[in-house]
Order: sequence, then structure tokens, then C-alpha cells
Amino acid sequence: MLTISLILLPIIAGLITLTTKGENTKKVAAAFAFAELALGLFIYGSFVPDATTQFATSFDWIHSAGIKFSVGIDGISLTLVCLTTLMVPFIILSTFGNDYKNAPTFYALILFMQAALIGVFTARDIFLFYFFFEVALIPVYFIAAIWGGENRIKVTFKFFVYTIFGSLFMLLALVYLYLQTPGIAHKSDFASIYDAAKMLDITQQGYIFGAFFIAFAIKMPLFPFHTWQPDTYVEAPTAGTMLLSGIMLKMGTYGLIRFILPIVPLAVDKYGMIAVILSVIGIVYGSIIAIQQKDMKRLIAYSSFAHVGLMSAGIFSGNIDGIQGALIQMLAHGINVVGLFFIVEIIQQRTNSRELARLGGITQTTPNLTVYFIILMLGSVALPLTNGFVGEFLLLKGVYAYNVWVGAIAGLTIILGAVYMLRMVQKSMFGITSKITEGFTDLTFSEKAVLLPLSFMVIALGLAPNMFLKLTEPAVIQLLSIIK
Repeated sequence: MLTISLILLPIIAGLITLTTKGENTKKVAAAFAFAELALGLFIYGSFVPDATTQFATSFDWIHSAGIKFSVGIDGISLTLVCLTTLMVPFIILSTFGNDYKNAPTFYALILFMQAALIGVFTARDIFLFYFFFEVALIPVYFIAAIWGGENRIKVTFKFFVYTIFGSLFMLLALVYLYLQTPGIAHKSDFASIYDAAKMLDITQQGYIFGAFFIAFAIKMPLFPFHTWQPDTYVEAPTAGTMLLSGIMLKMGTYGLIRFILPIVPLAVDKYGMIAVILSVIGIVYGSIIAIQQKDMKRLIAYSSFAHVGLMSAGIFSGNIDGIQGALIQMLAHGINVVGLFFIVEIIQQRTNSRELARLGGITQTTPNLTVYFIILMLGSVALPLTNGFVGEFLLLKGVYAYNVWVGAIAGLTIILGAVYMLRMVQKSMFGITSKITEGFTDLTFSEKAVLLPLSFMVIALGLAPNMFLKLTEPAVIQLLSIIK
């Protein structure tokens, strides 16, 4: 029942939050989010590092169709569950300096989205996965559409159309796979789908590969399905941007691992190089565009786009290094990007600007902000002994083993990433103090309460990556055995 509790607790919390008023709203939301974190840490501490699915619960959902409400956690799911339970409390805590119109609804939507994300990462039935995959879209759509910037309606509509379009392809593929399972009452659990997929020929797998790839490539996003992302990240309120970039995009990378690799291995062998090339194009293209950005939030948005391209390339490399690297990088990227977007929010609140040309000299009065900003930046550029280094090293090793030339081009992410991140820090924090940065105050207690733990995670995960790699390795090995 622990997995069910992980899903139910944020739903209950969201309903309670809807009934609260005033300053108590954010406090109640934060209290429940930290309770969810405590439950997630208990599951992490209780998890046995093997390839089995643990904390599983299953009961009939649509009995006549053989569809079950089946959830559980294996090593692959565990990383994403930890990411979700870790980040949501700090995302909520990061909003304490803001006043939101209709705050109960705002915080309830965040908690409802957390429940849907946990559902995606723990589902063991394909239609339950699809249900949560779609439900997770609804809260963040309203968060962006109601509390976003001036162009929020146009931008969020584009985001909604893109994701729904991709999801329809995935639904068709899931229905087709479901109909391939034996019996009058077909089955939709992962094990049955994996077994049925073994009987598919290369043509059938090719169509399914295409459908899945479009759905997940839009959600991440990958080149050339990325055009919704920068505008949505910029127009959404910062908490919404954190949810999108820190957690939600991982639904796509998780889908690549959970569905594409084990279900259509023949198609991956035939068409995987196309996916890898698109991923690498995204790395280089996103990095070059990031270098040219003048707006800090948009710069980090393109940075996120580049990072997810490397994760995708590592996954399609189909080896243990690439997949392990992608899993640990999902966690590291979530930590780093949430922290970086929060720092941009702090700067914008104090200066009413995110333009690099108008900033400068902030570090002269903000020793705390400077230290945390640099730690998170170094994690993002994969400095050794930070969380980003572990993931990028394994990813590049996996891609290099897949193809030397592709690995060499993907390796440009290290150089280009350092260029745009160091440029952002230098122009915003150092140099001559501008008119709008005069009197810039250092961090408040609530701001430190967010950035200090995130900075600690950057270093802790870099020093002790085996705290997760040891847990994910058995499940990854089992996944690779299915592919082979």
C-alpha cells in the first residue's frame, strides 16, 4: 500500500489545500509535500537493490477489459519517485515570497500534478500509465494559463496541442499492443505487453516505434519537436517552469526506457540511429541558441533542451552506461534546473528584469546567493565531484560505445554548456553594478531553505552517486536482458 499512499497523499493534500485560506494555504501545502518527501525517503531506505518490483499493489480497474490499477516500484521507477518527492516540497517553498491570486487552487494544482507524476513513474499497466501521463498535463496547463505571463494563453494552447497530438499516437500504439496479447479478455500489464511484443515483426515494431517516439519526443522535448518549450518555460510562473523542466520532461525519458527499448528492440536497432542523431542535433542546436540568449530564463530553457538531448542519446545507445547515466542525470538535472530557475526568480523579484545586459555586480552584496548560484552552475556544467559530472560521464561513455563520431559530437555539450552557463553567471553576478542592482539584498531565510538543500544535493550526489546507481543497476540489467 506504500505506492498507493504516495499517489493518494498529494490528492488528499490538494483537496485540503482547496479549503484553506490566507497564509495558511502555502504552509499546509508545504507540510503535506514534506510529508510526501518523508514517505519517499522511507521507501528509498526500505528498497531492496534487486530487479524485482516492490511495494506493489494491483486490483481490477476495468475487469471486462483485463485492465488493472497496478502500481509498484523497481530501481528505474525509484529514481523518478525520489526526484518527484524531493523537488515538489522545494518548489512549493520557493513560492513563499510570492502572493498568488486564488492561492488555494494554485497549490492544489501543484499537489495534484505531483500525484499524477508519481502515478506515471509507478504504473505497471499500460493504460494506467497513459491515464496518469495525460492527467499530469492538466494541472500544469492551468498553472501556466492562469498565473503565467502576458502571452500565456497563446503559448499554453500551443503546448496543449503539441502534447495531446503526441499522446494520440501513443494511445494508438498502446491499443495495438493490447490487442496482440492472447485471450478474449486481453491483458495490459507490462509483463504481458513485453511478451506480446516479442511476436511482432520489424514492420509492426517500426510503426509502434514511430508512435511512441513522437509522443515522448514532444514531452521531453527533442529536436524538432521542441518549439513549444522555450516560450512555455518563459511564460509559465516559475513554479510551473520548475515542474515542467525539473520533473515533467522526465516522463518522456522514462517512457523511452520503459516502453521503446523493451517493446520494439528490432525497430531500435533499425531506426535508433535516427533518434540518436536528432538528440545530438538538439544538444548542439540548443547549446548554440542558449549562448545567444539575453534573457536568463530563456537561456536555462534552452540549456534544459540541450541536456535532455544527451539523456535521449544515452538511452538509445542501449547499453548499461547510457541508461544508468540517463537515470542519474534525470535526478541531477531536476535538482540543478529547479535551483537555477529559482535564482532567476530571486533576481527578477529584486530588479524586475532577467536581461543579462541590465544586470551585473550582484555578487558584491550577496555572498550567499553567489555561492549557491555557482554550485548549481557547476553542477549543470558537469564539474567533477558534482551531480552533473556522474550522469554526463556515463552518458558520453555510453554514446561513445554506440558510435565514436556521434559520441565526439555529443561531447561538445561539455564545452558549450560551460560557455553559456559561465556567461550567464559572469554577466548577471560580476562586473559593474548597474542601476537596477544597486542595493540588491542577499537571501532571505525561506530562500536559503530552498537553495541550501539543493546545493547540498549537487555535492552529495557527485561524491556518492552509488546511493542511486547501486539501486538502479539490477533493474537496468534486467531491462537489457529483455532487449537482447
